[in-house]
Amino acid sequence: MEISQETDVLIIAAHPDDAELSCGGTIVQLTASGKSVVIADCTRGELGSRGTAELRAQETINATKILGVSTRVNLGMSDGNIQLSQENIHSVISLIRRFRPKIILFNPPYERHPDHENVHRLVRTAVFQSGLTKIETYFEDTLQNTHRPKHIFSYMQTYEFQPSFYIDISDYFDVKTAAIRAYSSQVFVKDENDENEPVTFISKPDFMEMLEARARYFGALIGVKYAEPYLAIEPVGIPSFGIWL
Repeated sequence: MEISQETDVLIIAAHPDDAELSCGGTIVQLTASGKSVVIADCTRGELGSRGTAELRAQETINATKILGVSTRVNLGMSDGNIQLSQENIHSVISLIRRFRPKIILFNPPYERHPDHENVHRLVRTAVFQSGLTKIETYFEDTLQNTHRPKHIFSYMQTYEFQPSFYIDISDYFDVKTAAIRAYSSQVFVKDENDENEPVTFISKPDFMEMLEARARYFGALIGVKYAEPYLAIEPVGIPSFGIWL
């Protein structure tokens, strides 16, 4: 008997905090509506300029609770050196077969951080191979069944792309920002930051303002207060215009 579970949405991210920063509002919307969500971080973020891997692990636990997610795993890959290796591919295949998601959200194809691009390629490869019967993977010594998600979408990080669609997160933006601020070693949190730590792209005091401005802009494009954009990696169809009528 296979050890697995059906999951609505699996989020795969290169580093702890990628999910919160990029699709935190969507995650809260999903969990608030009773959907099952699993987050998988590929690395511990051990090469981050600020904090430690141990501190980030505790921050991740805190952020995950805020998001309302009950299951979050770490694949233990090497931060700054995520390779398209057989070991890493099989690790993601096993992840997909274990949680059997309907949808996967993951890093975009073109990004400022090489790890983000590498995770995109890794997930694309694993999604395809996860459906191949001759590639065997095991979880807790049990042979896993094949599985492919119905849809795979990339969330937006630093570099912009032409979105395929936007998700309205107006009711959940405050919870998203609370989850991001749980990573107080990484982002600017008034009266909590160590002034001796180096300044990074996301630790600048105005970073959270930029994040909100961007969400407002995407929201304005679809007539709501805040939104998060997504890229469809494969063609997506709708049953009819009736979904909007």
